[in-house]
Amino acid sequence: MEVFTSQISILEMSYILASVLFVLGLKKLSHPATARSGNLWAAGGMLLAIVFTILFHKKDGAHIGNIPWILAALLIGTIVGWLAAKKVKMTAMPQMVSLFNGMGGACAALISLMEFPHIPDELIVRHGMLNGETFTILMGLMIGSVSFSGSMIAFGKLDDKIGDVKTKLMRYFNLAFLVLLVAMIVYILLMPGKPEMIWIYLFTALALIYGITFVLPIGGADMPVVISLLNSFTGVAAAFGGFLYNNQAMLTGGILVGSSGTILTILMCKAMNRSLLNVIIGAFGGSAAGAAEDGDKTVKEISLSDAAVLLSYSQKVLIVPGYGLAVAQAQHLCHELDDLLTSKGVVVKYGIHPVAGRMPGHMNVLLAEADVPYEKLTEMEDANNEMSSTDVVIVVGANDVVNPASEDDPASPIYGMPVIKAWEAKNVIVMKRSMAKGYAAIENNLFYHPKNRMLFGDAKASMQKLIAEIKNL
Repeated sequence: MEVFTSQISILEMSYILASVLFVLGLKKLSHPATARSGNLWAAGGMLLAIVFTILFHKKDGAHIGNIPWILAALLIGTIVGWLAAKKVKMTAMPQMVSLFNGMGGACAALISLMEFPHIPDELIVRHGMLNGETFTILMGLMIGSVSFSGSMIAFGKLDDKIGDVKTKLMRYFNLAFLVLLVAMIVYILLMPGKPEMIWIYLFTALALIYGITFVLPIGGADMPVVISLLNSFTGVAAAFGGFLYNNQAMLTGGILVGSSGTILTILMCKAMNRSLLNVIIGAFGGSAAGAAEDGDKTVKEISLSDAAVLLSYSQKVLIVPGYGLAVAQAQHLCHELDDLLTSKGVVVKYGIHPVAGRMPGHMNVLLAEADVPYEKLTEMEDANNEMSSTDVVIVVGANDVVNPASEDDPASPIYGMPVIKAWEAKNVIVMKRSMAKGYAAIENNLFYHPKNRMLFGDAKASMQKLIAEIKNL
């Protein structure tokens, strides 16, 4: 950078351009029609920052070394990431998001871990450890470590390999752990000289453990919120790295990820009518509360032929997708049913709950994969406003997001949570394998509602048979 000490360097200009591409890419991601190109724009910004860093970055007058190793690492990472993204099933997409987010946190933590020994001695002589660079490194190390280990636990929960640890003692344990981490940061900052690396390794280990214990007690139904929160952690940790290196692209990218993740977390908490603190310290689900009274537990089934007739002669139909739709990989058949009913003059829309599925936007991505027009996707509030004029609501694999216990059972864990009020439509058909509870592990009173009929079976097989019945009418 010595050549450009008195003017804007090429490298800095490339970082500004990369930052602009990040912002434009994020903007494009807000709509399915432009999301693909937005992803490419943001990826192009990252590629630009990497290439120009390799070509123009200098330290102490020397260019970056070990270029073959860097290129080899980039090639391996590209191949692994490409194959993972191509082969992952839609049902496992939340796990992949959690895994990739954890890798970002690990990278941010490793940057801090590697840079701590290189804090300038003259800086320590003048200010001791109480300086901005040390604080930035410690914060990046703690937040990145928590994001990494927490994301790995979230991955295990989403993959049904790790259960919830439901004990109130975890709240106090986690609080004590957090206080200990903050105390260690203060202790290191107040040291007159650079501490032994054993202190930093101990601090890293404690942060990793805290990430595990932080996520363990959180209920499985809250994992979409946790993923979003951990994603914001990773962004903040990356932003600290941007401060550390005075790197505008890294700083902008980290701020965008951190702020968008935080906003999304708040919106999801609002969608569940709960505070973030309640999500973090409260175990959501797992209670039998909210079950219908014994006298109300009358389940009515509907045959495929009756369902076909009811749908064919309706004026308006609302499809409410859930995680079960992703499991059955029935999104393409769902769109085929939509097209078939539309050809008969039926108005078909999709009611999308903000936290349906197991990650933010899961249902939107699922339906976009099946080429469902974005204009047909209706947000929860709009769907509820049209519910009284809707002839049939088809619930495909959804559970907790259509549970009337949210309104009529104060003892239920989801009481007060905004849901899609399927029971206000004229008829309801729930397509489900069995009467099993949803992800929140509570019983769904909708199954016993007088307007509801159950169509048992795998969503994909049931949808195929239903389409065939409608065509034969």
